[in-house]
Amino acid sequence: MLEILQYGFMQRALLAGMIVGILCPLIGIFLVLRRMSLIGDSLSHVALAGVAAGIFGGIYPLGTALIFSVGAALAIEQLRKSYQQYAELAIAIILSAGIGTAVVLISLAKGFNVDLFGYLFGSITTVRKEDLWLITGLGILIVLSIKLLYKELFYIAFDEEGARLAGIPVKGINHFFILMIATTITLSMRIVGILLVSSLMVIPVATSLQVAKSFKHATILSVIFAQGAVILGIFISYYFELASGGTIVLLAVAILLVVLIGKKAARWVKGDRLKNIH
Repeated sequence: MLEILQYGFMQRALLAGMIVGILCPLIGIFLVLRRMSLIGDSLSHVALAGVAAGIFGGIYPLGTALIFSVGAALAIEQLRKSYQQYAELAIAIILSAGIGTAVVLISLAKGFNVDLFGYLFGSITTVRKEDLWLITGLGILIVLSIKLLYKELFYIAFDEEGARLAGIPVKGINHFFILMIATTITLSMRIVGILLVSSLMVIPVATSLQVAKSFKHATILSVIFAQGAVILGIFISYYFELASGGTIVLLAVAILLVVLIGKKAARWVKGDRLKNIH
């Protein structure tokens, strides 16, 4: 099994995957608590438009995807102010604009090609050295930012108005956080794929919330579950020639099902013991 690590593309895929497996749940746990899970889908569709623009213009696709995603993230935050009573409309508007732009640009680029297919569904063979450098550099920056702003993000996630009254610069942190979301989605698409990246943000978090005893515990467990799905998914996708994104997400779902079944079985066992006692 380990002999495949002699290949450069597998080394790059594993390293990039492990970084993605840290970033997605770290960002995802705050998204879930703030009931903003769908923002990942919205920005991923905008990232698709960015990739299509890059391929069409002969520019580095990850770079254009990052520019498109960041612009869309700022637009969502601005639209949320215009629709304060219907904040989810901001996400829906950007999602619609993103997918519309992507379809037009793909048609201008004369349909799908191998590169675009890899960005859509993830491909371990397409992670290049420049991709790895970008993922590593920005990934370290995001992890350090979350570490520095952990308490503030935690407070805002549970009580945004209370955080504002406590003197926390909610507006600035919200803008910075949404930029981190956009960056994480862009960095993750090489491994997981544009259409599935939001799943890796949400599913490991959903799994951890079933068994965690505290917020910190949930954060750690979500990273562990994501890492397991990513690493195993990369190996399985290589040996069975499957799309890495779909394989990783299906494994994440499988882990969630195992946890749910295990939790239910534990309740049954506990219930039987209580009956026997009485």
